[in-house]
Amino acid sequence: MEHTYQYAWVIPLLPLPVIMSMGLGLFIIPTATKNLRRIWAFPSVLLLSIALVFSVYLSIQQIKGSSIYQYLWSWTINNDFSLEFGYLIDPLTSIMLILITTVGILVLIYSDDYMSHDEGYLRFFVYISFFTTSMLGLVTSSNLIQIYFFWELVGMCSYLLIGFWFTRPIAASACQKAFVTNRVGDFGLLLGILGFFWITGSLEFRDLFKIANNWIPNNGINSLLTTLCAFLLFLGAVAKSAQFPLHVWLPDAMEGPTPISALIHAATMVAAGIFLIARLLPLFISLPLIMNFISLVGTITLFLGATLALAQRDIKRSLAYSTMSQLGYMMLALGIGSYQAALFHLITHAYSKALLFLGSGSVIHSMEPLVGYSPEKSQNMVLMGGLKKYVPITRTTFLLGTLSLCGIPPLACFWSKDEILSNSWLYSPFFGIIASFTAGLTAFYMFRIYLLTFDGYLRVHFKNYSSTKEGSLYSISLWGKSIPKEVNKDKDFVLSTINSGVSFFSQNISKIPSNTRKKIGFFSIPFGAKNTFVYPRETGNTMLFPLLILLLFTLFIGSIGIHFDNGVMDNGMSNLTILSKWLSPSISFFHESSNSSINSYEFFINAISSVSLAIFGLFIAYIFYGPAYSFFQNLNLKNSFVKVKGNPKKFFLDQVKKKIYSWSYNRGYIDIFYTRVFILGIRRLAELTHFFDKNVIDGIINGVGLVGFCIGEEIKYVGGGRISSYLFFFLCYVSLFLSFFLS
Repeated sequence: MEHTYQYAWVIPLLPLPVIMSMGLGLFIIPTATKNLRRIWAFPSVLLLSIALVFSVYLSIQQIKGSSIYQYLWSWTINNDFSLEFGYLIDPLTSIMLILITTVGILVLIYSDDYMSHDEGYLRFFVYISFFTTSMLGLVTSSNLIQIYFFWELVGMCSYLLIGFWFTRPIAASACQKAFVTNRVGDFGLLLGILGFFWITGSLEFRDLFKIANNWIPNNGINSLLTTLCAFLLFLGAVAKSAQFPLHVWLPDAMEGPTPISALIHAATMVAAGIFLIARLLPLFISLPLIMNFISLVGTITLFLGATLALAQRDIKRSLAYSTMSQLGYMMLALGIGSYQAALFHLITHAYSKALLFLGSGSVIHSMEPLVGYSPEKSQNMVLMGGLKKYVPITRTTFLLGTLSLCGIPPLACFWSKDEILSNSWLYSPFFGIIASFTAGLTAFYMFRIYLLTFDGYLRVHFKNYSSTKEGSLYSISLWGKSIPKEVNKDKDFVLSTINSGVSFFSQNISKIPSNTRKKIGFFSIPFGAKNTFVYPRETGNTMLFPLLILLLFTLFIGSIGIHFDNGVMDNGMSNLTILSKWLSPSISFFHESSNSSINSYEFFINAISSVSLAIFGLFIAYIFYGPAYSFFQNLNLKNSFVKVKGNPKKFFLDQVKKKIYSWSYNRGYIDIFYTRVFILGIRRLAELTHFFDKNVIDGIINGVGLVGFCIGEEIKYVGGGRISSYLFFFLCYVSLFLSFFLS
């Protein structure tokens, strides 16, 4: 067994051969490499699958009760200073290894079809493979400086992938925003690492944890300095996991390809901040002030993310704010010491949200023939609707992923979110109220996304569509022949406004003449017929396969957290779960007393309230966005105010609705605040500095030069070359000197 652990360093390095081979092929034989570009998907998936098998084996050993294994190499030794690199295998590492490899494999398979017609196909696979290597290296790191090294590599890959379509100004701006925002957190992380090295003299986790147990009472260390360094470490996690107030980069990161949104900005990279806090929790738990601050930031983030997702039109941005809110749940759980619940929700949310993001990519592909290859249109839920009859498999997987995130049993996120809610109520009623209310909001905005996308009727179609095409593009994949993607010159489309009579149409659709149905977009006939309408279509098997696998995870991964009564653990915990046994070597640092007193009966009693909130949120969303809802009419809030001014109560409710919609759609005005305070403020400061430098600093220097120039111009006329003139001036100077001296 220990012999197997000695080769665990291979796991992060497995994707590297593909990266090097693709780079070398592009350099030596670029034409052949590009022509055979889709062959590279197979070795990428194969090597990551080997890493998955190795990770599963290590996890099985951890579940059987193996001890934590650490292997180190000395890199720099100088007197009393020693810097070592290595890897650490423990339950937390094994969880993250399985999570990264499983989601990574499915995203690679999905990307083979999703990116098949993109000119940057090879570049995309190089970036995503290098990201996987960096993320695997991060979670296996054995000390803080090694974590920081891979932390920056992960951030670099995120920057490259967000700006993958860098020719689009909005994508270039988004990757710059992510880069700058994360530099704030990364600078704090670096300062925190250096601060703890100065305090403890070590960067190894074990040394930090041993000192943290008794450093304040016995070592006389300044508690204020220790708290400041811990806050700086937490700042790095705030930026990477999109916590308030450094969350602003995550919604804009959706400008990258959808597989990247699923892998990086839902399941893995944004979880790096949660991983860092979980890894350093024995350190933070000795500082109660920092623990309270972590829980407060998590509470603010989970509530803010839910409110900002209420009125978003872009399907990926809505899911991004949902990710931000769920990461807030995990941070709250860590802040209150609920280590197991936080990691459990990390697992269930990663698979459910990856399913939703990949499902949104399938929806986007189905909408592109209708609205064109523009993210502003193909990702806009206002233009969708009625897709359930065109993309039934995507609709089913998306619905189950939505219900899981809403907290509906027995799906995955129900088990983890309910545990966080229970622990929040036990820790503080304030945190419990906010977390429970946000759970209802989560059900509302997630079901809103589903209803706007799949329910009702299609709200967009081509007007007088012509079947003239540039051609049908086919691409042979290792997984089979992909669905042809028609590229159409005619992108003229018209929005079909569903007015207040939508409920009448839904009930009497068969009585409406076919010409009327065509005009309002309720009727479409097969693609390819001349002068007809276009309808969405299901994506290819290569993209559906990862959705079905992630659906299985969404259905059954929650079973690892189901309580069952089979005795008492050594640390006194009853009602074990598979997850608690998996994490038993790590949770010895913490006091999860809330778990020790929960039996199955109490668990299901506590679950009633959370499920009731979720069902209530689903019901409200159905009322507002169900079949009888006129989405376009409700967007025209200004006209509705004119009609209801005579009714004060209704006018007040509409004003409240307008304020909530405006708050959510404008991202809580936080981006506007940052723009005015930081961006414009820094520009004005730069202009003021430029003015001071140009007119004051340069003015003084130029003034001294000008004075010297003027004096020189006057003196040059004195030097005429005549000795008699020189003697005359000399005598004048001598006379003045003598008169001054004698006086």
